[in-house]
Amino acid sequence: MSKALGTAVGRTSRRRLLRLAGGGITMAALGAGLTGCEDELATGGGGSTPPPRSASPEDGKAPEDGKAPAPLWTKSTSAQTYGDNDELVAVDGVVIASGDPLVAFDGASGEERWSLPDGAVPGAPLLLGDGTLYLESGRYDGSVAGYVPGSGKEAWRSRLGKEYRQPRPVAVDGEQVYVIAEILEADGSSHTNVIAALNSRTGKVAWKEQRDLGTQQNGVHAAVRGRYLVYTDFKNNLTVRDTATGKQVWTQKTTKTSYGPFVVHRDLVIVPQGQRLQAFALSDGSEKWSVRSEEFTAFREPSLVEDVLYIADSGRTLWAVEPGTGRKIWQSTALKDAGGQVPRQFVKVGGTLYGATDLDEQGGVHAFDAKAGGLRWTFNDRSGDHHAWLVATDGKRVFALHGKKLHALPA
Repeated sequence: MSKALGTAVGRTSRRRLLRLAGGGITMAALGAGLTGCEDELATGGGGSTPPPRSASPEDGKAPEDGKAPAPLWTKSTSAQTYGDNDELVAVDGVVIASGDPLVAFDGASGEERWSLPDGAVPGAPLLLGDGTLYLESGRYDGSVAGYVPGSGKEAWRSRLGKEYRQPRPVAVDGEQVYVIAEILEADGSSHTNVIAALNSRTGKVAWKEQRDLGTQQNGVHAAVRGRYLVYTDFKNNLTVRDTATGKQVWTQKTTKTSYGPFVVHRDLVIVPQGQRLQAFALSDGSEKWSVRSEEFTAFREPSLVEDVLYIADSGRTLWAVEPGTGRKIWQSTALKDAGGQVPRQFVKVGGTLYGATDLDEQGGVHAFDAKAGGLRWTFNDRSGDHHAWLVATDGKRVFALHGKKLHALPA
């Protein structure tokens, strides 16, 4: 299960800086977005969200006029997100966005199900594993907590130890929660960090390994597949550890970092590196296949949905790729033809693929024909909010988060 690491409140990753700066935002707006304080941007007037539609289009298809369907419901939230995919989840009939308080909305009606003050660090990942939602504690007390998603009841809590600060979950499987934490010096400073595994039943520390000097606890994206824990970081490292012992299996430098998620499929880890999309064997790091985009373009973040890898490049071409071989299933230039923004996160319901973009006026949530990549419609709330869009689905609806506005779209 692949889960991305969020950033502690008041701090942000280099990838998010690049994303915001790349959107053409003024430095004043950029500074406001990175202090942990969310802008209260207006959503009224000509750019306001349309009222709910009485009837939903079938299978995500737009009305004949080609316009996006109106939301089934829209709610204002406490969301404080930074653009990582794991800051919005839909599970057990609720949809939850990272924020303080942490609030769960009923997926069907939009009504609040539960609220948890100090439940999670804003912007931190919401990690799901074995029916439990794992969070870095918003109390900043050095603990990691697990909750029942449908009710918000606490089901598990663990502490790495007093000699460590801010343990942050980065991945979870059926047996362990994997965290990265700062190692405290005698004077309260920290120059190194540790990666550790916590037993998801007892909370006891299964193992812990100090990472190399110069590595960072922020900006890590991780995934677990069987006996392998895989992660990347800002130092252009791709590292694999043994989940049973924590010992490093292999590590290697990547030529470029996408500052976003990668994909793990069976015995492969698939990483976008600029113009190349590369697959490496989990067992030894050997390259198994490679795909190139056109000259002067770069791949964005990939998503693995129903055993198909979906990824867009900066030339606004959308790819569907067979993850085991790198074979191209299809390519679509529908976004380029429509002048649309490049998506960076994907979910799928039925025959429709939904892609969430950054902050461009021509972005939002795109709906594509999953068989060939044709663009059906684009939903944008026209709020002008500078935050990236996030999507999640419960199989019946597609939830789109933009700043503090959460929309439920028919799927």
